[in-house]
Amino acid sequence: MARTDNLHQLPADLPVPVDDGACDHLPGIWLPSMPLPTTAGRAIDLASLPGRTVVYAYPRTGRPDQAMPPGWDAIPGARGCTPQSCAFRDHHGELRALSVQVFGLSTQDTTYQREAAERLHLPFELLSDVDLAFASALRPPTFELHGMTLMKRLTLVVAGGRIEHVFYPVFPPDRNAGDVVAWLEAHPPG
Repeated sequence: MARTDNLHQLPADLPVPVDDGACDHLPGIWLPSMPLPTTAGRAIDLASLPGRTVVYAYPRTGRPDQAMPPGWDAIPGARGCTPQSCAFRDHHGELRALSVQVFGLSTQDTTYQREAAERLHLPFELLSDVDLAFASALRPPTFELHGMTLMKRLTLVVAGGRIEHVFYPVFPPDRNAGDVVAWLEAHPPG
């Protein structure tokens, strides 16, 4: 069933997520070595990347030809994956100028993610945690919907394999990339 809403626009009446403390354990921890498949057909081990890396985790990307699951817009923080990804695309030059790599991360499989990456012209790869290995190891906040385990929206700044900063909750999602750029500019690598 085709969508009648605009994937690129956030409705004005979305519920705002609150900080429930579900990410309080993440700053300062070292990522475990765990290669994740990407939309470019390779595997990336976030723990082994040098320098700074930004990983924005999102619940799931919508498609223009498919309706979202019933009740999607009523879940605080669920709506906005396309605007968030497009914002990271639009700020990608600034992030690269700050010597930062960018990856998106969801529990969707790479085939599904590849369609979104191509349609949205993303200049970075999306990582798949379809097997929930990342979610199991790091215990980021997740939620269940219609038999799917989905990550709540959060953004990690990783420096040499260690989580340096966490943006959570992320709202509105279309401003997250700009907030990340501002934080990185205010916190140069030590």
